Amino acid sequence: MEKKTNILKKALTGIILSVILIVIDQVTKLMAIHGLMNQQPFVIWDGVFELHYLENRGAAFGILQGKKIFFVIFTLVVLCMIAYLYLKRIPDEKKFRLMDGICILFFAGALGNFIDRVFRNYVVDFFYFKLIDFPVFNVADIYVTVAAFAMIILGLFYYKEEDYNKIFHD
Repeated sequence: MEKKTNILKKALTGIILSVILIVIDQVTKLMAIHGLMNQQPFVIWDGVFELHYLENRGAAFGILQGKKIFFVIFTLVVLCMIAYLYLKRIPDEKKFRLMDGICILFFAGALGNFIDRVFRNYVVDFFYFKLIDFPVFNVADIYVTVAAFAMIILGLFYYKEEDYNKIFHD
């Protein structure tokens, strides 16, 4: 019974945090639509950083333009995998709270952009680092990038083989 209670508590925590993150993502996208669409970029730091409205019908860096069905199916599979990993495979131990957070960030980022693809047929991007001509991105992209970076750092310096065995083999 205690294990079921822990899973429900973990699920509720994940849902609440994901909803908060998704709301932040969607609100910033609505702000970009209402404040930046059909406008000149809003310069925050001349030659370095600006807010620049872009409708991205592809994936990261604009690849796979116009492949909505692929992205919808792929994202649903990824969301299910993240939820399974988060709820069923990551141990309910203090050491794995960072991994829980990574799953929540990945989930919120994927779902934030999924919402755009399904309801708008494109993803709203608006952050632009002009200095390095980095592709325009959004808050959901930041979640995914931070999660990926954190996972790499934790994989290299924090988690050991026995930790991964607990997740993938127990």
